[in-house]
Amino acid sequence: MAAAKRKRRGGLAVQAKKPKRNEKDATPPAKRRDMAEETEEEDRDHTKMDRKDKLFVINEVCEMKNCNKCIYFEAKKKQDLYMWLSNSPHGPSAKFLVQNIHTLAELKMTGNCLRGSRPLLSFDPAFNELPHYALLKELLIQIFSTPRYHPKSQPFVDHVFTFTILDNRIWFRNFQIIEEDAALVEIGPRFVLNLIKIFQGSFGGPTLYENPHYQSPNMHRRIIRSITATKYREKQQVKDVQKLRKKEPKTILPHDPTADVFVTPAEEKPIEIQWVKPEPKVDLKARKKRIYKRQRKMRQKMSSGNTK
Repeated sequence: MAAAKRKRRGGLAVQAKKPKRNEKDATPPAKRRDMAEETEEEDRDHTKMDRKDKLFVINEVCEMKNCNKCIYFEAKKKQDLYMWLSNSPHGPSAKFLVQNIHTLAELKMTGNCLRGSRPLLSFDPAFNELPHYALLKELLIQIFSTPRYHPKSQPFVDHVFTFTILDNRIWFRNFQIIEEDAALVEIGPRFVLNLIKIFQGSFGGPTLYENPHYQSPNMHRRIIRSITATKYREKQQVKDVQKLRKKEPKTILPHDPTADVFVTPAEEKPIEIQWVKPEPKVDLKARKKRIYKRQRKMRQKMSSGNTK
């Protein structure tokens, strides 16, 4: 009503300015209600997890989604990636450091596989030699293999997941099976799992195994920095020693009388006295300059005569 009022000043009708409407006010209330309902539904669908929460919360998320196997990726310092493999909710679980990650876009391999196809799992014989590797093999089989009679599984197999143990690490590769001759062509991605610990429970509990060969990324970076610092220090020390040597006075050694024992005197050549004055040497450069000047003058005269 305030916007529609008119004021008369000096016989003129002046209309009051209308307040500016916000974009939110511009949308009709029914549409606003629908948008609010959609955002609420999206928040309900996606399970959120705060960084401050402990990892035991993941067991509750698995229970809500009716999952008994879980893969959890944990990124730290925007450069270190850790992977948890867990059997929820009773365990066991294993923590790995993921190294040498190469994605499909980076590799550009020729292999390919159908979506939803079942993978074969191939394990290194070294998995059966040690008990902690046998436990990891069973955990990997339960996580990466396709459950029997799963509704989303396809009735064909066209690729292989290989797990190989080398240098106390697990190397993962993904290969396509070519139908003609059963040859293998790599698809990707590829990465290396460096085992840290195996826990009895899911995302925690008593430690069943701890890798003695594991070195944290922070320690690795610290060693590299210390090596570079020692190299720099050694170079500086060498430079300082060289400067001190230059400043030191040179020691003059006394003359050794036996040093000239084997020195043979050179033969004396007869001195020739030249009575005739030698001819002056011809300066070729000056001669060439004189010839060039003469030719240039001749050309100038020729050109001036032609113009006349």
